Amino acid sequence: MNTFQKKESKETLFSPVSIEEVPPRPTSPPKKPPPTICGSNYPLSIAFIVVNEFCERFSYYGMKAVLTLYFLYFLHWNEDTATSVYHAFSSLCYFTPILGAAIADSWLGKFKVLAVIGLSLIALGTGGIKPCVAAFGGDQFEEQHAEERTRYFSVFYLSINAGSLISTFITPMLRGDIKCFGEDCYSLAFGVPGLLMVIALVVFTMGSKMYKKPPPEGNIVSQVVKCIWFAVSNRFKNRSEDAPKREHWLDWAAEKYPKQLVMDVKALTRVLFLYIPLPMFWALLDQQGSRWTLQATRMDGNLGFFILQPDQMQVLNPFLVLVFIPLFDLGVYRLISKCGIKFSSIRKMAVGMILACLAFAVAAMVEIKIDGMTPPQAGPQEVFLQVLNLADDGVNVATVGNNNSLLDQSVKSFQKTPHYSKLHLNTQIQDLHFHLKYHNFSVYAEHSVEGKNWYTLILYGNRKNISSIMVKDEENKTRHGMTAVRFVNTLNKEVNIFLGKETTLNVREAYGVSAYRTVEKGEYPAVHCRMENKDFNLNLGRLNTGAAYLFVITNNTNQGFKAWKMEDITVSKISIAWQLPQYALVTAGEVMFSVTGLEFSYAQAPSSMKSVLQAAWLLTVAFGNIIVLIVAQFSGLVQWAEFILFSCLLLVVCLIFSVMGYYYVPVKPEDIQGLEEKQVPRINGNMINLETKKTKL
Repeated sequence: MNTFQKKESKETLFSPVSIEEVPPRPTSPPKKPPPTICGSNYPLSIAFIVVNEFCERFSYYGMKAVLTLYFLYFLHWNEDTATSVYHAFSSLCYFTPILGAAIADSWLGKFKVLAVIGLSLIALGTGGIKPCVAAFGGDQFEEQHAEERTRYFSVFYLSINAGSLISTFITPMLRGDIKCFGEDCYSLAFGVPGLLMVIALVVFTMGSKMYKKPPPEGNIVSQVVKCIWFAVSNRFKNRSEDAPKREHWLDWAAEKYPKQLVMDVKALTRVLFLYIPLPMFWALLDQQGSRWTLQATRMDGNLGFFILQPDQMQVLNPFLVLVFIPLFDLGVYRLISKCGIKFSSIRKMAVGMILACLAFAVAAMVEIKIDGMTPPQAGPQEVFLQVLNLADDGVNVATVGNNNSLLDQSVKSFQKTPHYSKLHLNTQIQDLHFHLKYHNFSVYAEHSVEGKNWYTLILYGNRKNISSIMVKDEENKTRHGMTAVRFVNTLNKEVNIFLGKETTLNVREAYGVSAYRTVEKGEYPAVHCRMENKDFNLNLGRLNTGAAYLFVITNNTNQGFKAWKMEDITVSKISIAWQLPQYALVTAGEVMFSVTGLEFSYAQAPSSMKSVLQAAWLLTVAFGNIIVLIVAQFSGLVQWAEFILFSCLLLVVCLIFSVMGYYYVPVKPEDIQGLEEKQVPRINGNMINLETKKTKL
C-alpha cells in the first residue's frame, strides 16, 4: 500500500465527464469593466440612452402638443371627432410596443430594434422604442447595482419630461407666432420634432460600442402564448377527478415546456393580472392633450406679462414632473419612511390614482364655472334678441302683443343693447311685431323668427325714415376659442374683405351683413379691402381669443373709410391659470403612479421577459386611450359631467386595485436571479453538464 497516496478532499465536486479527451481551453483575458460616469456605478452608456430618450420624447410630445388644435383649426373637425382621433393615435402608439417587444426579445435584440426599426421608421418606431429603451437602460447595470438602477428609472423619466417640457412650450409658439402662407405654421411645428428624431438616431448610434447588449432569447412571445395555451388545453383534457392535482394551473404545461419557462410565465401572469385595472388611470392622464386643451381654448390666456396659448398649458405637466420627482424621492418618500410607514409600490400607485380623481373633480368645477359665463341655450319656443342702432339718432323699440318692452329707454345712435333679451313665442315659428319710435313719428315692422335661435335687429336710416333688418346669429360664434368677426356694410357698393390667404368676406351694399368668420387672435392694423376698382385698408385693432366682434364699415368725409368696432361676445374672464390646481394634482399622481410602475415592471419581470412586461405596461396606456375614445363618441354628456364620470370610475378602479395589491406578494430581484441561475442537466455535444454541488464524505 502506498503510504504517499494522494489525499482526497472532504468536499468532492462533480466534474464534467467526457467520452473523448477534451483539450484545455485557453484562458481568456480578464473582462474590461465598462466605462462609468465620473467613477460612479452608473455606466457611461446610459448617458447616450437618456439623451436619445430626451430627443425622441421631444419629437413625440412636440407633435402631440399641437395635434388637437391642428384637427380643430386646420382640418375643421368638431371637438368629439378631434378628441377621438387624438386618442386613437395615442392608443396605436401604445399598442405597437407589444410587437416591438416581441421582435426585441425574440430575434434582433433591444439595440437593433432601437437603431434599425425604432428610429428609422418613426411611424412604427414608437412601438420599437417604448418597450425597449427603458429595459435596455436597465440591462446596462450589474445586479449588485440595483439601487443605481432604481434611480436610473427616475432619471430616465426626468429625460422624458424634459423633452416634453421644452417641446410643449416651443411647438405651440412655432405654430401660433410664426405664419406660413398667412396661416398658423403647422409644417414648422411638425418639422422640428422630426429633426429631433434624426438627432436621436445619431446620438444613440454614437454609444453603440459601449452598450451591454444581451442577446435575444428566442421567440419569447410565441413561447409564452403556446405555454399558456397548452396549460389551459391540458387542464381541460384532464378535468376528471382521477387526474393529479397541480399546485398552479400553469403547472399543466410542465409536461411539454421547460420548468424555467413555466416559472417565468407564472411571474409574468401574476403581474399582468395586477395590470387589469390600470388603463383607467391613463384614460384620465392623457386627456391633458385633448379635453383639457379644449377647456383652455375657452379661457383667458392673458397672464399680463405673457399670453399663453391653449396648447401651451400642457407644459405644466412636464415642468411639474421635473419638480416633483426629486421632491418625492428626496423628501416625501424619506419622510414617510422615517414615520415608520411602509410605502410599497402598490400603495404609491393607489395614491396616484386618488390624486388623479381629485384632479378631474377640480376640472369639473372649472368647467361648471366656464359654462356659467356662457350664454344660455334657447328653448324650442324661445329666442334671444339684441338691437343694434345704426341710425343717426336714438330709437325706442318695443314688441307689440307681448306686453313687454325690450328697453326702458331708447337705443342711442351706433349703440346696441347691453345684452340679449329672451322672448317667449307662442309657436316654434312666429312673426314678431315691433314698434319703432324715431324722432316725431312711429314705424311698425314685422320679422319672422324661429325658436332656439339668436337674432340681431339692425336699425338704420336718416331723419326722414327708419328701416330694420333681422339677422340670425350663429349659436357658437367663438367655436373652440377662436375669434369671430362679421361686418355690416353701410356703403352703397359691395366690399370684399381679405382677412387671410383663404379668408375672404363679400359684404353686399346698403347695410348688407356678412356671416361670422373665425380668425386667429392677434393684431389686424391694415386689413385689405376692395370696393369695385378702389382698394383701401381697415384697422381692426387687436382681436382677442374667445371674443366675437361686429365691425360697421363707414365712409366719413374727414376720416375716410373706417371700421366701427363693438363686441358681440366679450372675452372670457376666467383666467387659464385656474387650470393650475388640476395640473398639479394629476402630475403628482403621475409621478407616484408612472415612475413607480416603470421600476415595478422591471423589478418583477424575469430577464427573458423584461421587454414583454414593459410593453404590457405600455399596453395599459393604449387601452386607457380607447376608453376615452368610446366615452367621447357615445356618452353624450356635457363636459363637466364627463369629468365627474371619469373621476368616479377611477375611484372605483382604485378600490379594486388596492384589494388586488393587498394579496399580491412582490418578487424580490435576488429571488428571480437565483431561480434563473439554477440549471437542469443538459447535454452539449459530447459534454454532460451537471449542477454543481458540494458533498461531504
